[in-house]
Amino acid sequence: MPYKFNDARRNKFPKAKYRVTNCSEYNESLRQRGDVTLWVSDDVVQNWASPRRKTRGGQARYSDLAIEICLTLRAVFRLLLRQTQGFVLSIAKLMGIDLAVPDFSILSRRGKG
Repeated sequence: MPYKFNDARRNKFPKAKYRVTNCSEYNESLRQRGDVTLWVSDDVVQNWASPRRKTRGGQARYSDLAIEICLTLRAVFRLLLRQTQGFVLSIAKLMGIDLAVPDFSILSRRGKG
């Protein structure tokens, strides 16, 4: 087994020691780890809805940009599709923007392309 390769002499390897030299900077960096700041530009809000198609068929309700933003947030925060829908909805609510958020099934279908 590869994880047991050095098992017989594991206690002979020196343990790595780390020393914090500036405690105030270290504490501040630990505090900032939990900070989540999102910024949504006005261009995104204006281009959230899909433009009307000139061809036959159903009209897309959300633009490719909206789907891409939702799926990017999903990848960054490692969310499931339903959690992504709720997360984007809560961001829109916090920002005071009235956006129609794509359903998880729409994200699934349009995310494959």
